[in-house]
Amino acid sequence: MRTTVSFLVAVCLLALPAVAQISPQAARTYDGVGLDQHLGERVPPDLVFRNEEGQRIELGTYMDGSRPVLLTFVYHTCPMLCSALLDGLTRTLEDVDFVPGESFELVTVSFSERDTPEMAAQQKEKYLRRLAQREADWHFLTGDSAAIAELTARVGFRFRWVEEQQEFVHPAALVFLGGDGTITRYLSDLAPRSRDVRAALVEASEGSIGTLLDQAFLYCFQYDPTRNSYVLSARRAMKIGGLLTLAALLATLCMLWRRELRTVSA
Repeated sequence: MRTTVSFLVAVCLLALPAVAQISPQAARTYDGVGLDQHLGERVPPDLVFRNEEGQRIELGTYMDGSRPVLLTFVYHTCPMLCSALLDGLTRTLEDVDFVPGESFELVTVSFSERDTPEMAAQQKEKYLRRLAQREADWHFLTGDSAAIAELTARVGFRFRWVEEQQEFVHPAALVFLGGDGTITRYLSDLAPRSRDVRAALVEASEGSIGTLLDQAFLYCFQYDPTRNSYVLSARRAMKIGGLLTLAALLATLCMLWRRELRTVSA
């Protein structure tokens, strides 16, 4: 019951800043927990973590300068919220035809120094099996307290350990990085729309992945933080509508001009 209450409060924190509407005890529990959007800042590439095989690896290994990185934070003994985040992301990625490990890097970092590479390996096997893409890869990293503190601070991911509940309280979000580690977008959603995830990946890649339709989408749609989604930009839509109208008018005039020339020559 306690775990369910914690999960529901965490979901409320994702949706809106309603701490004042919950009990004083719950407010104290979640004091200092949240997500600060550090857009434009860079994630340190030299931070060292351990991969699923226990090998020391720098975070910059997943930053090749062009492919975007989709970063998430979890801890592997989380009773509910972390699983909900990874389950929702997995379902979303099934509807996005970008393959993690090829078109972009998919990296999940544990923010608990108690988590082990063996636990990360189990999570990797579980979610790659659900993703059901043979070429896909998903990196699950663990690390020491110093590396975790530095990375979460740079990203703005604020969490805390609650001794009475013996669990962490934390936000849930997808963090998108450019190929050089620059933070380009946050999506705070346990069930993100595939359209938004695809757009955020294309945006982070600066057009190195995706199609012309993706570029057109990003031109017409802009991210709205109040809706946590990409929404139609009225100004840009009107501009495109005006250009299409002008093109149609010029095509009509050209057709009439050619018809008139044929009539005169006849």
